[in-house]
Amino acid sequence: MARLNTNLALFDSGIGGFTVLNRIRERHRFFDFIYLADTARQPFGEKDSSQIRKIAKEIIQWLNMYNPSAIVVACNTTNSLAIDIVKDLSCCPVFELISTAALMLNKKNIGVIATPATVFSGEYSRQIKLFNTRASVFEQSCPLLVPMIESGEITGANIKSILWEYLSPLIDKNVEEIVLGCTHYPILMPVLRELLPPQVRIVDPAIGIANKIDELADLSNFSKNTAPLVGNTRLCVTSDPIGFAKRSRSVLGHCPKVELVSLLSKACFL
Repeated sequence: MARLNTNLALFDSGIGGFTVLNRIRERHRFFDFIYLADTARQPFGEKDSSQIRKIAKEIIQWLNMYNPSAIVVACNTTNSLAIDIVKDLSCCPVFELISTAALMLNKKNIGVIATPATVFSGEYSRQIKLFNTRASVFEQSCPLLVPMIESGEITGANIKSILWEYLSPLIDKNVEEIVLGCTHYPILMPVLRELLPPQVRIVDPAIGIANKIDELADLSNFSKNTAPLVGNTRLCVTSDPIGFAKRSRSVLGHCPKVELVSLLSKACFL
């Protein structure tokens, strides 16, 4: 049987977007994937709006060259500050994290942990209150988490101490749900579950994204029962492919082949 012609593109600053990729592949392993990590400019979460918008433009113009069937914004910072650019420039449907997460919530007191740029944008609070006007939303900036996760520090006393510093103000607010407002954070799920009270629900937007990708499968006239092949995954970075491959092991379970690309030399700017 011929392979399904569905090429799904995802992008992030680093390994965080793998948490989204993994969730999608669990449901749709027959798709082909192209994953771009703009490692040369990570972390995104400490950049200002103009920088994020410029990066988003370059990434989307590069991804468009590969004619994806859909683009998944596997980066909350880009989602919060440049989703309009992503949608305007994309040559295909766009799946976004923040509005997806908002639809997954059903409690009154909601916490969000995210990068400084995402928290500064206030986009999580805005989107959540669009769907639930009674919600009280408490956003917590976590500037140290992405650099620590990218460096491989995902267990131990240090990460627990820093994570507790970020979580304790939300616990004091009696939050009932906490949204992982950065795709890197599900990598810390064991530590999060250890530190949070058992009644607090942890919400991973990647699960919602994977479910929404069902729409794309339907549009492709595709059935899991009639598509035995497993799709290919192409991993691209803008710097340090060897280091990125090594860091990927903690999320992917193996050391993958990684391709070095240049967005500036290949993108056709509008």
